Amino acid sequence: GTKTGGQLASSIACSVFSTNCHPLVDLAITANQSIHEKMRFHGVDCSARERLWSTSAAVVRISEDGIEWLQTGDAFILLIYNDLSYKILSEKEDHDFQTLSAWKQIAAKSALPIHEALKEKLRQTRCGMNRSYGVLNGEKEAEGFLNSGLESSNDVKEIILATDGLNMPVEKPEKEKNFDLFVELYLLLGLEGLKDHIREIEKDDPRCIRYPRFKCHDDIAAISIQPLH
Repeated sequence: GTKTGGQLASSIACSVFSTNCHPLVDLAITANQSIHEKMRFHGVDCSARERLWSTSAAVVRISEDGIEWLQTGDAFILLIYNDLSYKILSEKEDHDFQTLSAWKQIAAKSALPIHEALKEKLRQTRCGMNRSYGVLNGEKEAEGFLNSGLESSNDVKEIILATDGLNMPVEKPEKEKNFDLFVELYLLLGLEGLKDHIREIEKDDPRCIRYPRFKCHDDIAAISIQPLH
């Protein structure tokens, strides 16, 4: 079947990170350049920014030195400690906050489907790529939005890497997402159970009215890692 730009960008990035031969920031820059080269090869008009192939990224490398990590876009990395406290690596504002905050008022007033009513706002948000938030999409500016660091692995029970499709649906959009309920349910249900729980909530709100979001359900990719000490 035909792959979307997002699928193409993520598979290109994945193949670069899989070489595992350089610091993660260097690999991210190489992945971004590779996305640019592939788009040019396939004749994508790179001046039409909403057409650029783009992907978020959440990557960790575990060694004796600790947990090397890199994040950009909507993906997130969460550490859960042995005492069940947690830490989100790279706290950031949700760039969709303003659009989603307008969601309910527009849903109540507009005869159009919400996506039609918000089409221009959605386009503006997409054009905010590597201007107000980061993604790997072949643009040089992406390099300025890479978040990375080295974190101690002491007392880390689990590392969760996930796309934002695994975020808990909320009735009132938040500037900075709160992960208390996410961690509580994850510890209770595991990744599979958490995914099923989120899908059930979304299924009961197919028009995205109660829980403002851009589509009934977003793609979910998630992995849980237990670092070896």
